[in-house]
Amino acid sequence: MSKQGDGQMGIVAALVRSTFLVDAVYAESAREYGITSQQGQLLCVLMARPCGMSELGAMLRLAKSSLTGLVDRTERNGLVRREPDPDDLRAVRVALTPRGSEVVEDFYTETCRRIEELAATLGTEERDTLAGLLSRVVLDNKVPEVFLGPDAGSTTDKSV
Repeated sequence: MSKQGDGQMGIVAALVRSTFLVDAVYAESAREYGITSQQGQLLCVLMARPCGMSELGAMLRLAKSSLTGLVDRTERNGLVRREPDPDDLRAVRVALTPRGSEVVEDFYTETCRRIEELAATLGTEERDTLAGLLSRVVLDNKVPEVFLGPDAGSTTDKSV
């Protein structure tokens, strides 16, 4: 429920509106790098390591045909390549090309900076509280690891 007088909104409105806000920042950043938001997500997932198509489909929550089209378009742009899967000769993995690594490094850094600015008016303690609460929501709902946190110490500490 929304509290009209104090500018406070309920959890549903706050989460949905914050999603739109982050999506808009993400899309704007992607456009500036000549990629789509989905291509940006794909590149960010691949920052950690090459992935198989079924793993990518699950992480990005895309149907096989949609994922194939996304990988095809991103491959035509020279940002990813398909390579044989050493564990399964029938399968392929998708990996960043050298150009893709350059693009995603810059895209990732700029996108993190812009998203970080969204909470610029919050104090350190408020930011920590917000991060902790959102982390619980993400982890409790098993959100796929599609974006590294800017303060992640390793490629295994990921958040959406």
